[in-house]
Amino acid sequence: MSKIQMFEKPLGMRDSFPEANEQKEYIRSTARDFIRNKGYDFIKTPSVEYFETIGKASAIDESSLFKLVDNQGEMLVLRPDMTTPIARIAASKLLKEKNPLRLAYYANVFRAQQREGGRPAEFEQLGLELIGDFSAYGDSEIIYTAVELLKALGIENFKITIGHAGMLTAFLANHTNSAEQVDILRQLLVEKNMVGFTQKLEDLGLDVEQKETLTKLVNYTIDSKAVEDFRQFLTAEQQNLMEQVEQLQHLLELQLSDSSIVSFDFSLASHMSYYTGMLFEIHAAGSGFPIGNGGRYDELFKHFDEKVGATGFGIRVDRILEVLPKNEVEEKHTLILFDEGSYSKANVLAEARRKNAERITLQYMDSVNDLDTFKQSFDEVIIVSEGGSLRE
Repeated sequence: MSKIQMFEKPLGMRDSFPEANEQKEYIRSTARDFIRNKGYDFIKTPSVEYFETIGKASAIDESSLFKLVDNQGEMLVLRPDMTTPIARIAASKLLKEKNPLRLAYYANVFRAQQREGGRPAEFEQLGLELIGDFSAYGDSEIIYTAVELLKALGIENFKITIGHAGMLTAFLANHTNSAEQVDILRQLLVEKNMVGFTQKLEDLGLDVEQKETLTKLVNYTIDSKAVEDFRQFLTAEQQNLMEQVEQLQHLLELQLSDSSIVSFDFSLASHMSYYTGMLFEIHAAGSGFPIGNGGRYDELFKHFDEKVGATGFGIRVDRILEVLPKNEVEEKHTLILFDEGSYSKANVLAEARRKNAERITLQYMDSVNDLDTFKQSFDEVIIVSEGGSLRE
């Protein structure tokens, strides 16, 4: 193992500089006001959880968990997502007090990286959870709220792709020979490896009809066929899945002024194994990755001995920063410099300006090593001395 250098950071960890932090604060405060107006309450969970509860229940692969051992010998994990800890709190306490629950969060999550590839091991998520509602109305509320939240943040050029985990499982199970084949093909869809998916159909020993049907399914998705056209891939007993999707589609048409924002893709798959029904991804111009995702995760509550409907979404704050429009109105920052004997006069001036909501830095002049360079960071410079004040 090589020696750790003085300024080296752990794999995947990032520093967040002042400009980015200001943007994150804008996102947090804007989102908080919007989300609370939608009837959601913000919640916080511990950064560290037990591996036996949250670590095993989470859909995040174990190899991506940060593991620790406490002084009692118990295995702990840094929380890899927020949905699982919130499900723990809801099942243990909150659902007994209120059902359905509407909860929100803005928090850091941690996922270990095996190698450096520009992927963060710690990042902030913003999200909502609607717990206690099995209906399509809950799903449509979550998707519609995601759309309106992005607009409130000033993001206009985005699309939401909706799939259905239950329908995809049914499609694959109907036209393969084993659960193992279903898992292999689903993983290729998680990776969005359509070439690999088509090639794998040749390797699995499927008959001609099975291969043709699964190829047709993928081609239908690429060609954006109508939702109704996917009925042919389901058995009579599975038609209720299509009815769920059609009800969701109808509700979104009622809510959204621009229905082109959303589209359906029944090859959409997620690495989050607890999704059982509707699931979706959010893509925005300016980012090569989904900026958010969500879905129905009723199965997660079985880990906490509850049978309850739940749906929600999470948005990656770091990816919002990539697509967030720059604020054209820049905040003016004034520097007030003072010399020996002028502190009181300078302080009175600084406080008067701060009361007018101005941003003021008050600095003793002789403590600055390179005065010319320091002054370049400010929009206005005022020098206060015994002889009076001077603007530069």
